[in-house]
Amino acid sequence: MRVSNVTVRKRLMIALFIGILTFIVIDVRLGYVQFVLGDWLTKGARDSWSRNIPFEPERGQIVDRNGIPLATNISAPTVYVIPRQVKDPAATAEKLATVLNMPKEKAYREVTKSASSVRIKEGRKISHEKAKEIRALGLKGVYIGEDSKRHYPNGSYLSHVLGFTGVDNQGLMGLEQFYDKELSGERGAVKFYADAKGQRMKSMADDYEPPTNGLDLKLTIDSKIQTIVERELDIAEAKYNPDGIIAIAMNPNNGEILAMSSRPTFDPANFRNVPQEVYNRNLPVWSTYEPGSTFKIITLAAALEEKKVDLEKDHFHDPGYVQVAGARLKCWKRGGHGSETFLEVVENSCNPGFVELGERLGKEKLFKYIKDFGFGQKTGIDLQGEGTGILFNLARVGPVEQATTAFGQGVSVTPIQQVAAVSAAVNGGNLYKPFIAKELIDPVTKEIVMRNSPVEKRRVISEATSKEVRHALESVVALGTGRNAFVDSFRIGGKTGTAQKAQNGRYLENNFIVSFIGFAPADDPQIVVYVAVDNPKGVTAFGGTITAPIVGSIMRDGLNAMGVEPRKGQIEKELRYPESPLIKLPDFAGLTKTELMDQLLNLKAEVSGEGDVVVRQSPEPGTKVKEGSKVWLYFGKGD
Repeated sequence: MRVSNVTVRKRLMIALFIGILTFIVIDVRLGYVQFVLGDWLTKGARDSWSRNIPFEPERGQIVDRNGIPLATNISAPTVYVIPRQVKDPAATAEKLATVLNMPKEKAYREVTKSASSVRIKEGRKISHEKAKEIRALGLKGVYIGEDSKRHYPNGSYLSHVLGFTGVDNQGLMGLEQFYDKELSGERGAVKFYADAKGQRMKSMADDYEPPTNGLDLKLTIDSKIQTIVERELDIAEAKYNPDGIIAIAMNPNNGEILAMSSRPTFDPANFRNVPQEVYNRNLPVWSTYEPGSTFKIITLAAALEEKKVDLEKDHFHDPGYVQVAGARLKCWKRGGHGSETFLEVVENSCNPGFVELGERLGKEKLFKYIKDFGFGQKTGIDLQGEGTGILFNLARVGPVEQATTAFGQGVSVTPIQQVAAVSAAVNGGNLYKPFIAKELIDPVTKEIVMRNSPVEKRRVISEATSKEVRHALESVVALGTGRNAFVDSFRIGGKTGTAQKAQNGRYLENNFIVSFIGFAPADDPQIVVYVAVDNPKGVTAFGGTITAPIVGSIMRDGLNAMGVEPRKGQIEKELRYPESPLIKLPDFAGLTKTELMDQLLNLKAEVSGEGDVVVRQSPEPGTKVKEGSKVWLYFGKGD
């Protein structure tokens, strides 16, 4: 059958149209791939060709409030292998095994793994000397990646607070864990490109993605105070061989922790060398125990706020015990204190007197103030493992439970709760949330990324009541059971505590936690210090004889380190045998050696310099010192 020319032309037009349409579709698709998907496809291809040698970020430093480093980093390179690039696996494995002190068989398994890259376990965080040795071998497929490991320049100093990191620089304990995300940073890498056989593509340049270092963490800790606390705890540990020691120093006016330590301690860089219970428990925030007489501060503050007592005018007779619902509750002093004002009740830490204050308050008011001061709940400090303590259920509180609670027995509290509560009692009546992290800082720009501000939870008592509490507790140190914390010219207030330890519902024989909590200056508190010693050996355990002197030493040196000036108006210390009065140093300037003879009868002199008369002395004139103390005198030529 013959086809007409018209039909032929139509068919040709259709074919031409289809051809043009197909070309347009292909052209559009190629254009889309080239111009729209081009970068994405190229990136995908480069990613499939790329091999990474990781560059770990530098973990943020932890520093004290003055920028003194507490946790830093030291460079520690790590060995990586690209198995497909290894030319001679047996020889490579043998050489690596020799340098890294690992079995040859294991090294061979590592360099022949079916993986794009392998990190050699024995080659992690090695010394620069070993890294240099490996580089010198010129092994194909073996690379050195930049890495670092945590360094704690002061060893066990502040160890429970700082915590420690694992082999991957991840925070495992303490602040290292609490602020791990902020301290960690982001990993970088050197990228090189390899073909399907794993061989390096020399036509493509390496890419470098720098790591982003972690943020630096500035603490509220004052290294000057922390050093003093660590020193005193070391002395106490050697002297008393206790089961444990706890110390906290805090600014009562904003909740900043100035120092925190405990014993036993550990070196964060070698935490595996001690039992887990040593490094896993930050005792100042974790441990709970009966507070003993330090808790009487809360009963005192509540009674004063509710106007249930006049410390100067109201009197109490202490026969040495008190009968409560058939129970005989004893005073620590056999035979009692007899007739005393309630200020003397506080000075003498008289248990029956505080039972009386508890009865005047009633259980509802007493427990309301206990909870308002923060007991029975976490303080919210930015450290892990904080305990809550244990209080009586109010519905089950009878006369005996009310009485024992009033003098600190039968309740369980944490050290940080006590510090926060006593701070509120003496700072004017405001309860603050304790905190230890001050700022997070960008290490490059020095910009402050995060700042913790003081958090005032609530007002617990009035300023007037707080002033009365301060006066009563200053009297305890000058005239009462806390006299061993007395520091001349610095007005210190405080309270002793002696608590018998309980186990399985029974009190242990001759096993006590002795404590002292003090603050200074008494008229304007700048620091609160709490020290507790658990089961001191070889001594009669009382807070006034063991922990009060420790707090006194911390206060004396700490206040000087803080630049706090001596205060006027200090209550004169009552001397008891075998104490002797302090000697106020005269001004020796201008005196000759002959004239000095009459002035140095009760002192020892250390002289230096050439000349006829004293031109300078140390300590300064007016300083009070113990009899027999040494005075340094410097001689020069007189006018």
